[in-house]
Amino acid sequence: MTKPREHWEDVYRTKADTDVSWYETRPKVSTDLIAATGLGLNSRIVDVGGGASHLVDALIAVGFAHVTVLDLSAAALTIARARLPADAAVDWIAGDVRDWVPDTLYDIWHDRAAFHFLTTPDEREAYRSVLCKALRPGGYAIIGTFAPDGPERCSGLPVSRHDATSLMAVFGQYFRLVKSLRHDHKTPGGAVQRFHFGLLQRS
Repeated sequence: MTKPREHWEDVYRTKADTDVSWYETRPKVSTDLIAATGLGLNSRIVDVGGGASHLVDALIAVGFAHVTVLDLSAAALTIARARLPADAAVDWIAGDVRDWVPDTLYDIWHDRAAFHFLTTPDEREAYRSVLCKALRPGGYAIIGTFAPDGPERCSGLPVSRHDATSLMAVFGQYFRLVKSLRHDHKTPGGAVQRFHFGLLQRS
């Protein structure tokens, strides 16, 4: 069986980043939710499962000074890194969020479609533990997943679909729900994938 890291390395080595189903030319929902936190450009942001996403481009373009992108796939990070100026203020980390040891506290944790690949309670608990260590008190977590009526699989892998209730069942002991929204993402192939995004604030 292919391991998760090998799976994602193969995806990004064999497909253009603009051809994968999760590609967005402009990550508007993510940038709007980041803006909704009210935090400034000196905030520390980590994009978990960021891969080759264009969110990092958007954050650098508006002047965020402390951005980290964490992803299992080093190949995905290479694609994103190549798009940006060599002196862009980005820390690139190839690693698994479930056993990542952050060396700083973040103000904003952003995750569009990494959490939903964690299909067991143990995996979700490991994720929550790292999130709580990484995010400062009062900081914000933005977690986007497939909605309950969204796809059951992505890139050949099973997913766990969520809404506000199921997110808070995992995170509610440590976070309050600030905002919950649904979003229909249109893939490069023309399909529509239904997402749920939760904006949470750390207690």
